[in-house]
Amino acid sequence: MIGTIFLLPKETHPMNLTDLIQEKTIRAPLESTDRQGAISELVDLLSDTGCISNCEVIKQAVWERELQRTTGIGEGLAIPHGRCDQLDKMVMAMGRPTTPIDFSSPDKRPVELIILLVSPTNNTSDHIQALGKISRLMVNRTFREAAYATENANDLCALFQDALEVAKT
Repeated sequence: MIGTIFLLPKETHPMNLTDLIQEKTIRAPLESTDRQGAISELVDLLSDTGCISNCEVIKQAVWERELQRTTGIGEGLAIPHGRCDQLDKMVMAMGRPTTPIDFSSPDKRPVELIILLVSPTNNTSDHIQALGKISRLMVNRTFREAAYATENANDLCALFQDALEVAKT
């Protein structure tokens, strides 16, 4: 045997975070005052806007993941996420609580922005890419503080869309 060539599947559609960020799936302000309520409110928003149809299954998947280890990552940000075999595509919702919510973050800082991400169980690559892109955006202190200062869905959506557009260039 002279050699073996392994061909990796060509990525036909790179994950594009801008496709997931929609004003209709952003709630600012969130009404909930605790992390389970906030997660539930964001999943309900995805259901109300027609992005998902299996609301209770997704709530359970995300909450089970939350109980394994908090998704409050620090600096006022939480990224609750989960995977569900009843989804055919990744979905995302964002929320700005009226008052910061305790997510048991390592830095003990309450959360000012919640970004919920749910993916099909067979789409690990896009799920990880989306988490990474969100994290890279939010590590920028100026961007993070601007996100926490937004007062409505339109402003938060525009902030993310603009930042992602700049990141492409």
